[in-house]
Amino acid sequence: MAIKKVLVVDDSATERYVLGQLLTKQGFEVSFAESGEQGVATAKSALPDLILMDVVMPGLNGFQATRSITRDDTTRHIPIIICTSKGQETDKIWGLRQGAKDYVTKPIDSRELMGKIAALN
Repeated sequence: MAIKKVLVVDDSATERYVLGQLLTKQGFEVSFAESGEQGVATAKSALPDLILMDVVMPGLNGFQATRSITRDDTTRHIPIIICTSKGQETDKIWGLRQGAKDYVTKPIDSRELMGKIAALN
């Protein structure tokens, strides 16, 4: 599956901007959600090819949103890469257990992220 449409779920306007710029320059069509709840709703309506999910957000956090998306029949096929400042090994294990395909820590290394996206193609 070629990844063209990417949904960035992050409550930080700065992170959304930085990831949006990076992905747009690489030729991806990017959409955004500012919360876990909005991310789940947008995943269902837009059906992106990939979701980049922050963890620390008010309301539904990224782990909960990831679990919701990966357990829903309409969105379970969408790969999720968690992009977070939570760098503990236990956080990574927990994120992958929620259904994420991969995990990167902030600040995002653009080459690392692009490599992980390419590995999903």
